[in-house]
Amino acid sequence: MLYYLFDYLHNMLNVPGTGVFQYITFRSALAVILSLAISTIFGKRIINFLRNQQVGETVRELGLAGQNEKAGTPTMGGLIIIIATLIPVLLLTKLDNIYIILLIVTTLWMGTIGFIDDYIKIFKKDKQGLKGIFKVIGQVGLGIIVGSVLYLHPGVTIREDGASSYTYKSNANVINTMPLEEKSTATTIPFFKNNEFDYAEILAWTGEGYQNWAWLIFIPIVIFIITAVSNGANLTDGIDGLAAGTSAISVIALGIFTFVSGNIIFSSYLNIMYIPNSGEMTVFIAAFVGALVGFLWYNSYPATVFMGDTGSLTIGGIIAVLAISVRKEMLIPLLCGIFLVENLSVILQVSYFKYSKKRFGEGRRIFLMSPLHHHYQKKGYHESKIVTRFWIVGILLAILSIVTLKLR
Repeated sequence: MLYYLFDYLHNMLNVPGTGVFQYITFRSALAVILSLAISTIFGKRIINFLRNQQVGETVRELGLAGQNEKAGTPTMGGLIIIIATLIPVLLLTKLDNIYIILLIVTTLWMGTIGFIDDYIKIFKKDKQGLKGIFKVIGQVGLGIIVGSVLYLHPGVTIREDGASSYTYKSNANVINTMPLEEKSTATTIPFFKNNEFDYAEILAWTGEGYQNWAWLIFIPIVIFIITAVSNGANLTDGIDGLAAGTSAISVIALGIFTFVSGNIIFSSYLNIMYIPNSGEMTVFIAAFVGALVGFLWYNSYPATVFMGDTGSLTIGGIIAVLAISVRKEMLIPLLCGIFLVENLSVILQVSYFKYSKKRFGEGRRIFLMSPLHHHYQKKGYHESKIVTRFWIVGILLAILSIVTLKLR
């Protein structure tokens, strides 16, 4: 909203200084400051409200050190992240940008699913929360919306590195070269020289016109990514500061990808895919990072608030949509490696337990407890040490992901 006000002041009234709002870098910096202020200053009030409403965490007996001390700690703290993200976004972004619209929808959609889950756990006294099938339906629904919009919307185009261009003559008889932008389901494969891959190519065997059926591949992939990443973030939210900290690291890396992919000069220099209008997502990312860091003010050990599914599902959904929008979804296993190993630890634990029970007559375990962070807790590591080391690993994975811009 402020963007449009200052745009009017600059273009219509020529007010000095108002043109600074045209710059993504300026609005991103402002978004970080504003979201940090909202999450830290008003976060305390939200926590007090949650405490007064007796929105406390019910901790299951898992035999972990210090576990019982956390009983009654306010949850649904994801509301802080959502509010601190959306207010700067509504004020500072171009609200007619299709990528911003998708991210706002994702935030509200996943936030609502998580809120319902937390509400059932707390007020209905049902520790299972929202039934898994309904969570999956919600995630699939969002995947269909995101996939369909990215596939069909005319504002979602790309120019692959090395793509053809067209020229035209201006009135001054100066020949200008413009990039040829096109609708495409292409994505980026990390570590490869010619690293663009079009999902439509999977259907090439069907014959001429196979590109028209690319949605049969693209939309299911979007659904899978959103479901997997949101569940990964949900599983990672198990100890103080882990999910928020590792997510902030991944999102900062995505912010770099978004900025360079949405800038024709940087994308040309780096020889990467240029995605028109995607640079606006940098402002959203800045607000999101500020909200996550501000939330850590209260969520770091010992936490005075938990994000709950309201926050974790929202975080995972946003990261997934950002990665898909900037055509870096194949980097998710590396960039979100913490989410991946947390997911895998649960899958391996459950699978091996069932297999061994059937094979040997008793269930056996690979880890002392899953997800993986609980395994280290069982081994006697303090929460702060586990979180710090996971952050370090997350930083290394983020750096390696960023290096793929040139390492091919």
